[in-house]
Amino acid sequence: MTRLQGKAALVVGVAPGNLGEHIAWRFADEGAKVMVAGRRAEPLGEAAARIGALAHVCDIEQEADIRALVAAARERLGRIDVAVNATGWGLLKPFAEHSREELERMCAVQFVGPFQLLQALVEAMLAGGSIIQISSVTATIMFDHHAAYMGTKAGLDHVIRCVAHEYGHKGIRANSLSPGGIADTPMSGGGLDLPRVRELYAREIPLGRPGVAADVADAALWLASDESALVTGQNIHVSGGQTLRRNPSIGEVFAAFTG
Repeated sequence: MTRLQGKAALVVGVAPGNLGEHIAWRFADEGAKVMVAGRRAEPLGEAAARIGALAHVCDIEQEADIRALVAAARERLGRIDVAVNATGWGLLKPFAEHSREELERMCAVQFVGPFQLLQALVEAMLAGGSIIQISSVTATIMFDHHAAYMGTKAGLDHVIRCVAHEYGHKGIRANSLSPGGIADTPMSGGGLDLPRVRELYAREIPLGRPGVAADVADAALWLASDESALVTGQNIHVSGGQTLRRNPSIGEVFAAFTG
């Protein structure tokens, strides 16, 4: 498979089994030379070995780490044609109970750090390229007890549009990918493997099923490839049409878990 043959890709936010790993593997399988980045060296190394990728430890909350990562990617890959940010923190907590410390950390992980990553990338992508931000359907439709996560994801989606607007003349494309519930990644906590929970979500999805990581990786591959050469500033939902309906409420999910 050669849809990314000759391209160099950086995927940030990789850990075993998560969306970042699936995307990086798909890129490598299609011929890209790949570097993966994440916070923890040992699991990152395990994922990189499975993918056949280079690895670089990076804490998205630290500007020095971000700058060092992008510099290392340029040096070791030769250039950066594609960059994916798959970092995130799935804090689930009632609105009134969010502490200042949690809000500051959420902003660091899901807004400030990714913003600084984008700043470093637009400087490094001298020949243009494709930037892909992994967002969420919850940046568009509601989900209980998820306000800080949803708000920062939505804010960064708008920043992606700004990058597309301001750097298009340099050949840089920037888009968001917004998955719904993904059954086979750690973020779902295995909940979508439970028949009652799966059925609950399926009722709110016109295509009748939650997503799997391969669905998102395929969409990321398209955005990384030259097949999407005229696509920029968009938020592409990979959710089976869930944003046409809704997320189940926390009460409904809890009842499905315990019923």
